[in-house]
Amino acid sequence: MSDHDTDLGLMDAGQLSELFASGEASPLEATRAALDRIDRFNDEVNAYVYVDREGAEQAAAESARRWGQGTQRSEIDGVPVSLKDLTEVAGMPAREGSATTSTALCETDAPPAARLREAGAILLGKTNTPEFGWKAVTDNRVFGATCNPWDTRLTPGGSSGGAAAAAALNMGVLHQGGDSGGSIRIPAAFTGVFGLKPSFGWVPQWPPSKMATLSHIGPITRHPRDAARMLNVIGRYDFRDPYAKRGQPDDWGEDLECDLRGLRIAYSKDLGYAQVDPQIAARVKEAAEKLEDLGAEIVEVHPGFSSPIEVFRRLWFTASLAVWTQCDEATKQLMDPGLVRNARKAERWSALDLFQAFDERAKLTQQLEHFNQDYHLLMTPSVPIAPFEINHEVPPGSDMTDWEEWAPFSYPFNISQQPAASVPCGFTDSGLPVGFQLAGGMFDDVRVLRAANAYLDAHPARLPRVPDPALYG
Repeated sequence: MSDHDTDLGLMDAGQLSELFASGEASPLEATRAALDRIDRFNDEVNAYVYVDREGAEQAAAESARRWGQGTQRSEIDGVPVSLKDLTEVAGMPAREGSATTSTALCETDAPPAARLREAGAILLGKTNTPEFGWKAVTDNRVFGATCNPWDTRLTPGGSSGGAAAAAALNMGVLHQGGDSGGSIRIPAAFTGVFGLKPSFGWVPQWPPSKMATLSHIGPITRHPRDAARMLNVIGRYDFRDPYAKRGQPDDWGEDLECDLRGLRIAYSKDLGYAQVDPQIAARVKEAAEKLEDLGAEIVEVHPGFSSPIEVFRRLWFTASLAVWTQCDEATKQLMDPGLVRNARKAERWSALDLFQAFDERAKLTQQLEHFNQDYHLLMTPSVPIAPFEINHEVPPGSDMTDWEEWAPFSYPFNISQQPAASVPCGFTDSGLPVGFQLAGGMFDDVRVLRAANAYLDAHPARLPRVPDPALYG
């Protein structure tokens, strides 16, 4: 956004809080601006599957009173936010993209929703996800497909595709995603926004994910500053999460204004084994050169591990099997056939196979942590391909069968549980967004945010004004 923009619907959380404090704008006005953008754009992209207009306006009016009295709860008091439809929010349904779930309203806030509500943020509604978040595109039998704002014929990725599409069009300012194999970073890359998968356990979740030790809750925003603001609220310990950890930074954005001098970044164009579209490889290499111009030391080197796709599949498909076996025959018929296919693949594996997968996971984590003793961050493409047609799990015409085959850069860092972000870095020749990934050592989230912030301050992302493919093709 330029300095001359005055549309509340285009402003970030920092700008809004300044206006709230000065009295130049109110949370109710900002919320209505966000709701107006949902009204204008959601029919075209299907980002939101539930909107609580009445509840949002009521909460915004209460926030306006707090700002007027100088009793605001946080810097994001009054800022419009969304929650992924895998997250329980009191007073809203949680369909999880599944025909097996009910329309009943949840009675309890999951930790992200609870912290955001306590901070005074305005909960607009729920964003779309594939069934139980099982794949890296966003479509399901309940709500249909979410479309990419840059070209509505294409997928925004997934499983947090609804959140990413909403972020790209600023249908709300802060958006909660979840990431078990790339579900924050993939859609962030496909839609040209910023997404961070924090270190495992630093953003608590409950009820637990279907594969709890792979799943990370995190922000999808237009800029790392807003991600840090959101993490200052949701990135706090909650006893309900049995995997929750303490030790989060008091201020997730404490190093955002630091330059990149002294930062040693390993740049790997393909991790030594991935196939990358040449245009995407070129944009990411240019981004590495720009980081070097900003003061970072860039060293082209591979971390030295082979593809962990089979390790990830053992974990991920077994989680799908656990879901599938708990369903009766009638319910099984309602499930996404792709999820069922993966679940059935896991039936032939033994307990020893799963145990060995955990052993390989530990070895990869140890190797990456060792690598991070020599390099502060590891830089790769976020996704090696451009967005493809909606309602397909893999690019049509390819010889791929599962989404993990076209997402080789993301799930290694769910296996290792380390922080990783996708940063927008330009476009393909046809105008589709490209992102690069920055991954750090365990609990080195602040450094990931610092590098991403420096890059986007120097090279601001271009974002769509409206979801019209004719403008961007």
